[in-house]
Amino acid sequence: MATTNINVTSERLSRYFDTAKTKPFVIPEYQRPYAWTEEHVETLFNDLWEFTETQGGSSNETATYFLGSIVSYDNEDKKCQEIIDGQQRITSLFLLLRAIYTKLAGIPENEPKAKNFMRQIEPLLWRADKLTGEIDYSSVLLSSNVIDNVGNEILKNILKTGEAAPNAQDNYSVNYRIFQRLLDKVSLENPFKIYDFIFAILNQAVVLPIISSDVEMALTIFSTLNNRGLPLSDADIFKAKIYGKLSGGERDAFVEKWKNLETKAERCSESIQQLFYYYMFYLRACSKDTKSTTPGVRRYFLKDNIKELFKPNLLDDLDTILNLWNVINNHGQIDGEQWSQNIEIIKALDILSSYPNEFWKYPVIIYYLSNRNVDNFEDKFKKFLRRLAIELLTKYIVTPTINAVKSDIMKLNAEIIGNTSPKFEFKIIDTKELMKKLHEPHKNVVRMILKLFAYEKQDKLLPEKWEIEHILPQKWQSNYFKNSEDEIKAKIENIGNKLPFEKTLNIVAGNGYFTKKKQEYKTSEIEITKELGESALEDWTLDRITERDIRLSDAFSEVMSRWNKEYCSMDVGVSDELPTAEQLAQIEAFKKKGWV
Repeated sequence: MATTNINVTSERLSRYFDTAKTKPFVIPEYQRPYAWTEEHVETLFNDLWEFTETQGGSSNETATYFLGSIVSYDNEDKKCQEIIDGQQRITSLFLLLRAIYTKLAGIPENEPKAKNFMRQIEPLLWRADKLTGEIDYSSVLLSSNVIDNVGNEILKNILKTGEAAPNAQDNYSVNYRIFQRLLDKVSLENPFKIYDFIFAILNQAVVLPIISSDVEMALTIFSTLNNRGLPLSDADIFKAKIYGKLSGGERDAFVEKWKNLETKAERCSESIQQLFYYYMFYLRACSKDTKSTTPGVRRYFLKDNIKELFKPNLLDDLDTILNLWNVINNHGQIDGEQWSQNIEIIKALDILSSYPNEFWKYPVIIYYLSNRNVDNFEDKFKKFLRRLAIELLTKYIVTPTINAVKSDIMKLNAEIIGNTSPKFEFKIIDTKELMKKLHEPHKNVVRMILKLFAYEKQDKLLPEKWEIEHILPQKWQSNYFKNSEDEIKAKIENIGNKLPFEKTLNIVAGNGYFTKKKQEYKTSEIEITKELGESALEDWTLDRITERDIRLSDAFSEVMSRWNKEYCSMDVGVSDELPTAEQLAQIEAFKKKGWV
């Protein structure tokens, strides 16, 4: 195993910047563009000036001002220091030193202090000849390789020439001009203190460089330390890796495609980071990896599967996943894909979207990526989604834990590849226990159950904003019941006492009596709720809840049986051939569960 070296020693700014003589600072491709605002720049300058006036300067050499940690990767191949964390501060400090140098250069040559500090600053900004010490002002010691950032050249030009275009609005130019303005201001107000200010920056401003010989370790340290904003995402790293493998026009096309993907992901309430996570499960399924432990997405792609990043279909596959997510999250339609307009599929996806964790997403994505071009995909996808919903729902009702189906899902993922009717090898549950727990389901699964019942009654999605309505309100009139308080509390949470109800109507109905609430139920656009409002019932008692529990249990069993039968027969009956041994085994499994 390779040894990773980490060096941590606090350094004066001048000493730290001096290390760039042999290994210049580089802002790597995957970093975000320079983003410090006027407020950040003024705060840094004013804090350093206040420190100089109150504590630092040449008269108190032991004083220090801490500028924070800098995390870098010591890239031996490129002979540079890649800045992982601290690029905003380092860039701003380079701009500040360049502004100071420009200011000093305008002072008459007979000023020895100005000449002294110019000599000190020069080797911190530019390369110097190792033998003659001559400064090459065109070779700066900080460069940015941030992808598709026009500011990279602007930064280089400012550091080379000491000039920023007067009307330029990029952050480099704006902040450089701010530093120049602030220097002019303090020079007029207190001209004798300006040299102490420069002394303090070079010799008393202290950084804590954390230098790693391994980029993965540097990124890990960064993720741990960073609390100043958004952490660097795995997708940023992948983007840089892919970009580095391309050349010329390929890079421009890639950047444009990546931008479009980011925009589309945002519209779908997703992120490219999450897309890579989903895609990892697809790739694992393709390689028949059924382990229940989930690797970190960065490690998965960079350590063992880096070749997957460079495949030409990568961004197309991520875009395909987004098409699916546009249907799920936005109820959009995909050109040329009729299934995206199928209300039964849309309802099944909406039911699945209320599952209490993300395990439902992986087989859905894998099935779509793997099978979307097969014959009769629309019908097969609908039956698969319904079967998946039933398996996940029943398991969670019986065992409401986050990992109840994890190993089963991983097996299913692998089964899906190249198969439109994969085996569901989920653990068999006791039907009696299921029906008992269905009456008093865990709160996390109630919305999913209510959607299933609602969609049996209607062919449109539930309103975007709906709530779980307690028919017998959670705050009841105690003199209305002879039962004990504990018995009433328990019964109120039964599924037989719950309905999906529009939020606006629910506010009006509140905790009123049943006869009053019925009037609001009648106006609901949710059929299952409207039916109760139009019923002949004049009261709602604990017995009514029990009766409805039983009716809903029967309805649940009927849906389970129907959806599982249709899935089991998906490939049976398409010809005159008899069922295969695998299909017969599935039927027997359903019988054991009481679903056939």
